[in-house]
Amino acid sequence: MGLAISVGYLADILEHDPEGAEWFEEGMTAANKLLNAAGLPSHTEPRVLPPLVSRASLCSFPYSFIHYLRRAYAYRSEDPDWIATPVKDGIDPGSDPAIEEALESFSSHLLCHSDAEGYYLPVDFHDVLFADDEADDLPGGMLGSSYRLLEELVLVAPALGIDLQDGLLSDVEAERINQVTHSDEGLHREYASWLALYDSAQLSIQHGSAIVFS
Repeated sequence: MGLAISVGYLADILEHDPEGAEWFEEGMTAANKLLNAAGLPSHTEPRVLPPLVSRASLCSFPYSFIHYLRRAYAYRSEDPDWIATPVKDGIDPGSDPAIEEALESFSSHLLCHSDAEGYYLPVDFHDVLFADDEADDLPGGMLGSSYRLLEELVLVAPALGIDLQDGLLSDVEAERINQVTHSDEGLHREYASWLALYDSAQLSIQHGSAIVFS
């Protein structure tokens, strides 16, 4: 079992498994209740989309990978000069004190999200939204913004040695990242989760479609 990250979920499932779309649309209803309660507009998920192509060669990986990226973000958000080095074998990055401290503010959309399910929506809002009794059908219990997620990925990129130009990732750099993800060395876990999320956030904003964790 592992984390799969996708954009264009509804359009895809309507084409290939129409009966399976009911679960997703129930989740969107819960997400919109949460948005509206916060004074935000509803999200309408596209039912038809062109093929969405991510440059990430891995869009599914072990749940633990995202903890390595979250650890890097927690350190980078506190120290702009911090540079990531590989986490030693046997160390759980999800238990790092830097993550626990960063979570106290509940402000990070990258950190405050389920590891296994839930959504980032292409709606521009600042604070992470948390489900309550009126939206308890929301997968993962927390709702993030694709815009804020993208900002946080751009912020952590220099600490990972990822070269962006005005926040944009070149195809050449994306291919370099893919090579690292398949090496099983160095920061390959951070790179795999970073690129999958970065391209998903870009596609989400461009096409108005939710990022789905499943």
